[in-house]
Amino acid sequence: MSRVGKKPVPIPGGVTVAVSGQKVDVSGPKGKLSWSAPAAIRMASSPDGKSVNVTRADDLKSSRALHGLSRSLVANMMEGVSRGYQKRLLIFGTGYGCNVSGKTLDLNVGFMGRGTKETPQFRIPIPDGVLVKAEVPAARGDSEPARLLIEGCDKQKVGQFAATVRRIRPPEPYKGKGIRYADEHVKRKQGKALAGGR
Repeated sequence: MSRVGKKPVPIPGGVTVAVSGQKVDVSGPKGKLSWSAPAAIRMASSPDGKSVNVTRADDLKSSRALHGLSRSLVANMMEGVSRGYQKRLLIFGTGYGCNVSGKTLDLNVGFMGRGTKETPQFRIPIPDGVLVKAEVPAARGDSEPARLLIEGCDKQKVGQFAATVRRIRPPEPYKGKGIRYADEHVKRKQGKALAGGR
């Protein structure tokens, strides 16, 4: 028995869960999510309605692998609709910036010959169910990064969008310019010394 999969998933206050066969629908203050489990996985609400139990139909290797995963996905759904998920990105670099226009994220991250003052270098569509807020300080410098807050109830969507944005300009190791997670540590390298310097 999977040590993770055998644990019931508690239903937080304010969250409504409907289990119908392989499908589970979860709704709460932060939104609604639904997911269909693989054929080998069984889900059912507890008799008291305070948790969801995830079991498997057999002990095949593939079923055992899906058991704990399925339980974790259902738990993430509960967390998402009740509290939500966040990712914070910092954009370091002089002249680097971001702006949110409707359902599009505009980025200027120092690529020469790409974009103009009127046209951003990158226009990234924001997925449904994801909210993005841009915070750009009035006085910018290398030490004052622009900030992006990415929020949503779907953990996978929030994490994937943050990774997509970061991939455009990962932080470089010499000056630290680029896009990084707020809790990310960038290992810095020492630049080459001047020729003949001591």
